[in-house]
Amino acid sequence: MDDTTRDRRDQARWLILLATLAGALYLCWLMLKPFIGVLLWAAVLTMSFDPVHRRIVARTGRPNLSAILCCLLVVLTIGVPAGLISWAILHEIVPAVSHLEGGVSDLLSPDSPYTGEVIQWLGKYIDLVKARAEIVTQLGSFSTAARTVAFVGSVVGTLVESLFVVFVMFYLFRDGKQVRAALSSVIPLRHRETYAIFLRTREVVGASVYGVLVIAAVQGALGGLAFWVLGLPSAVLWAVAMMFLSLIPVTGSFVVWIPAAIYLATSGAWISAILLAIWGTFVIGTIDNFLRPKLVGERAKLHELFIFFAVLGGLQVFGLLGIVLGPVVLAIAIALFDAFRHPIEANASQTMTTMTNASVTPTMLP
Repeated sequence: MDDTTRDRRDQARWLILLATLAGALYLCWLMLKPFIGVLLWAAVLTMSFDPVHRRIVARTGRPNLSAILCCLLVVLTIGVPAGLISWAILHEIVPAVSHLEGGVSDLLSPDSPYTGEVIQWLGKYIDLVKARAEIVTQLGSFSTAARTVAFVGSVVGTLVESLFVVFVMFYLFRDGKQVRAALSSVIPLRHRETYAIFLRTREVVGASVYGVLVIAAVQGALGGLAFWVLGLPSAVLWAVAMMFLSLIPVTGSFVVWIPAAIYLATSGAWISAILLAIWGTFVIGTIDNFLRPKLVGERAKLHELFIFFAVLGGLQVFGLLGIVLGPVVLAIAIALFDAFRHPIEANASQTMTTMTNASVTPTMLP
């Protein structure tokens, strides 16, 4: 057998091996695709609670017990409050839609003492009767859909998915070093470049979770407290709405409390409207400037315009998890671009400086 024939057979074997590997990877993707959300949630929560896990491991010296304790901590600090808030929203969303339906109907009425003149003027150009009926019909159908979601929706599916997330978190907490080592061996970069990417990912996840989410939760809680004190309906529901709006750059909780203040003013409750405007401007609006330097600092290192599109794009691609994954994917892309743009020798000192400033322990090495 000559060398040419042997080379052709070797090439054929490699092609068959690559085709088989591609097919196996595709089948693995099909099997894991339904659980991508579970794996991503588990990864984000594990990275967020990793500093706590390392402290628990240092005290107990037992990986299994430490992983169990961290999973319980995640359930108590995130799962239980999220469940209680969801339960409150399910009870408030139907009355809220009904109240909103009545308020919209009153505001669009030509007999309204506050907007009647404007409605009469618009009636010359727009069929407001038809528009009013359409809006009320849509809100009524939403109210019916809300009842369906509340009682027949994805409650069981959410619980099952949460159990899967906790199950995956246990192994990620316990075997995190092995997972990082496996990922490091697969990535075709040098060890220091790979570590820089891992560190960058941790920084962005930390900035998103400890900074953006905490600030949004505080702003939502302050807004909900104001709604409850002033007697506005569905305070919990609007608090959650303000929290989610605060997660998106450029927008914020003012999208909710400014219309609420206008509603109070048009209803004749001028004192409540003024109090809500003052609270929203000087408390809710300034809490971001007070907490962000302490919680986020310079860890994100992404321009606000990039974060804006990363969050919106992440929400479209990953759903709710995109609030965190959008900036993370962007940060990883930038880190990979820097790894190819700059040689490792030029970045060695900068990477070591970043590692020192982050106070990373040797156990975090991939």
